Amino acid sequence: MTARNLFGTDGMRGVANVEPMTSSTVTRLGMAIAARLRQPGRHTRIAIGKDTRLSGYMFESALAAGIVAMGADVWLTGPLPTPGIAFITSSMRCDAGVVISASHNPFEDNGIKIFARDGYKLPDQVEAEIESLMASPELEGMKAAPSDIGYNRKLEDARGRYIVNCKATFPSERTLDGLRIVVDGAHGAAYRVGPAVFEELGAKVSAIHTKPDGKNINARAGALHPEIMCETVLRQEAHIGIAFDGDADRLVLCDEHGHVVDGDAVMALCATRMLEENRLAKQTLVGTVMSNIGLDHAMTRAGGKLVRTQVGDRYVVEEMRKHGYNLGGEQSGHLVFLDHATTGDGIVAALRVLAIMAKEGKPLSELVKVMTRTPQVLVNKAVGKKVPLDQLPAVQKRIADIEAQLGADGRVLVRYSGTETKVRVMIEGTDEAQIKGWADELAATLVESCRV
Repeated sequence: MTARNLFGTDGMRGVANVEPMTSSTVTRLGMAIAARLRQPGRHTRIAIGKDTRLSGYMFESALAAGIVAMGADVWLTGPLPTPGIAFITSSMRCDAGVVISASHNPFEDNGIKIFARDGYKLPDQVEAEIESLMASPELEGMKAAPSDIGYNRKLEDARGRYIVNCKATFPSERTLDGLRIVVDGAHGAAYRVGPAVFEELGAKVSAIHTKPDGKNINARAGALHPEIMCETVLRQEAHIGIAFDGDADRLVLCDEHGHVVDGDAVMALCATRMLEENRLAKQTLVGTVMSNIGLDHAMTRAGGKLVRTQVGDRYVVEEMRKHGYNLGGEQSGHLVFLDHATTGDGIVAALRVLAIMAKEGKPLSELVKVMTRTPQVLVNKAVGKKVPLDQLPAVQKRIADIEAQLGADGRVLVRYSGTETKVRVMIEGTDEAQIKGWADELAATLVESCRV
């Protein structure tokens, strides 16, 4: 397989106006996307959407310029959640959909991720082929003749189409009448569509962090900073808080008491209810190596099982499609309901939880008791370089020693970030103070071992 250097676990990402996230490189990326994904015998069409970052305008123009130069047409959706762009791509039979977003990162960063015509993220191999084309001198020779240059159009009703699609996933016999909901838009892509979906289904919505200015996306807001949402829920005596990240492909909830509910708890709730209704395919939930061991226990008690993948919602989806599963996700809040969406969708996930609340008439704090968390500590540290873990024997020995002491009641996971030069150390166990000490010790050892 051709190596990928630009693309990580969730597309290409970096600081705006610094390589590789420059207008010239992104223009060439647009050219390569159009060249690789063109279909014989049909005119190529590619949808482009973005979040609310200042640099999104620059990259939108650069991508479009590269694509139309190859003779393909562009449909611009404007600011729209990542799953909304996946939906538009498949529903309009586009040959690809391109998302301009750095998800939960600060506004200075930006990124590019690509969906195939079926709404699923491109496989690693196709991303590698696009990279290879970008570096090839043959790419220039693949440009369209002057009479065949593509056009660039705005899709005026993209937001409305996606709102209708989201609402269609909620049971038709139910409404959200009487529910008070706080929605935190993170000043990001869901700043308009998020509140609109819940309001149109009957909820009384208090929307916060829905005034993007190009620089405030994710700034003390949204899924990474749910504390203001929690405070607002308590102050307004709301039933639930719903916080999205910058591109709204994930969410974090809080219950009526202002307590945060993460992706693992949401998966436990939805999976166990789907098991009861015989709707969980093969009685299996797909998580990642980061999911809490309490999720395993909840699934076992309910008569199901948890299958784990490496971190990254693309790998969760690949496992689901390979084996015919229909529910999966990550602790971070990427939740994938393949019966309703092709990728993680924060709005759809929230609607699944709200449907359970409406059906059972119970508060979220009671519903999430289906899972008991095992204490978990996560330490992230910047490193000079990512030395392969199998080349660090002292680290491997210490991990083995800790695992032996934890036994069946805990886990150790050490991995490098797919998007940043960081190492992540996660330890689960019954003694929180003890595992915190071990995690700090392991992280410090790794930093020292990975000096440039």
